[in-house]
Amino acid sequence: MKKFYLTTAIDYANGSPHLGHAYEKILADVIARTQRLLGRETKFVTGLDEHGQKVQQGAEAEGIEPQLRCDRIAEEFKDVLGKLEISHDDYIRTTEQRHKEVVGELLQNLFDAGDIYQDEYEGFYSTRAEQFLQEKDKVNGEWPEIFGEVTRITEKNYFFKLSNYQDWLIEYIQNEEGFILPEYRKSQVLEFLKDPLNDLCISRPIERLSWGIPLPFDPDYVTYVWFDALVNYVTAAGYGTEEFNQYWPADVHVIGKDILAPPHAVYWPIMLKASNLPLPRQILAHGWWTTSGAKMSKSTGETVSPLALADQYGADAFRFFVMREMTVGQDAEFSLERFSSRYKGELGNDLGNLVSRLLHMCHQYFGGTAPDQELNEEVEQNLQARWKETAAKTLEFYETYHFHQALEETIGFVRAINKYADERAPWKLAKSDDPNDGKALATSLATMLEGLRLANELLAPVMPGTHAKICQCLSQEPVKVWSDRLEWSNRLAKVELGQKIILFPRD
Repeated sequence: MKKFYLTTAIDYANGSPHLGHAYEKILADVIARTQRLLGRETKFVTGLDEHGQKVQQGAEAEGIEPQLRCDRIAEEFKDVLGKLEISHDDYIRTTEQRHKEVVGELLQNLFDAGDIYQDEYEGFYSTRAEQFLQEKDKVNGEWPEIFGEVTRITEKNYFFKLSNYQDWLIEYIQNEEGFILPEYRKSQVLEFLKDPLNDLCISRPIERLSWGIPLPFDPDYVTYVWFDALVNYVTAAGYGTEEFNQYWPADVHVIGKDILAPPHAVYWPIMLKASNLPLPRQILAHGWWTTSGAKMSKSTGETVSPLALADQYGADAFRFFVMREMTVGQDAEFSLERFSSRYKGELGNDLGNLVSRLLHMCHQYFGGTAPDQELNEEVEQNLQARWKETAAKTLEFYETYHFHQALEETIGFVRAINKYADERAPWKLAKSDDPNDGKALATSLATMLEGLRLANELLAPVMPGTHAKICQCLSQEPVKVWSDRLEWSNRLAKVELGQKIILFPRD
């Protein structure tokens, strides 16, 4: 049976992790956790792209071997994954032997099939982008800043017959609904494909670049970045082993919009087609984090350390913010003020205060034992109806990658619980000697506890640590599969509750 297989772009071993790296991994992690909660066996892969000219030059500048530099950077990225509670099942590095073998086999097969040939190239080359350029890449007659220094070179290399598959790819993208998400990115890829494709240079002479996987049919050359990096997806799926068909094709590739076209939406599909392998079912291209409307980047100094924020506020608060703030596919503005507003408002005031005052009242009025719901009047029925609506919408939003709306629905339900508390006013009922008020007091706290339990179930993909803490307070195990745990019930009646807890401390 086909299992759910999810990948991210693998990070490049040429710098430290920043907000963009962290967001992509959190986004993929929320997708993976959602699939597991829906009961689907899931494999989530991320990793590190370690070959290339910039890595070799960086190592030379430090006076160390490239592998040592990559090992150090790999630990930095793995540290971020750990701190941000990323639940990946595999971390692939392109210097691993398993990957080198797959790259070599695919290249040899394509060479034997006549899809790879040798030719001499004369033209422009960008070291920063590690790619050959054409005059059409200029903007107003100048090379854009993203290419850095551009030099003219003449070089013999190996080329992949990309152009042979252009018409097929255009037809495939036009007909395959949902292949590229968001949908409007599809038109951008088709626009790119309006111009004739040049064949793709897939090698570098070993005399100029030694840090790479040697071509199996010519050891004087190493593999160019895309025929190395992109292949990681099939390597991690177990290409050449019995498990491969359980995972491939990928259900979704999570990538940044800047590497949609040409790498993931042009090069990769054609590479797979030429290799007689199925294409991924979806490519999900997310946007950039901006500040004052401009992309945050290392070159401008506009970066945010995900570890600094996670260390200060907790991983879950950081995860919540990036998933709440960014509409998948679009850009989002980052500022510490926006982060603080979400943290203090939705997490602190709405969710945190609910947990803390509810536990406090349960201990004060019922000795820490959850009461039974003794009434089911209109005010309770309204909250239960609100839950049904919330659960249905939120699950749909999770499955369609509208995570900001899923969180909006969930936090909206948390606010509805707080509104219910204001209507029932258990702190007033507790002062009454009327038996009916006693029933209303028990009902109000039981209803709030069940509402909190249910809201907490929906927070599990985004805030796993917070979810576990609230579960502990409610004497529940953290959820593994949603199933019947999303049904309104009386399962908390008579359970022993934890003490009051401050989930989101103020500065």
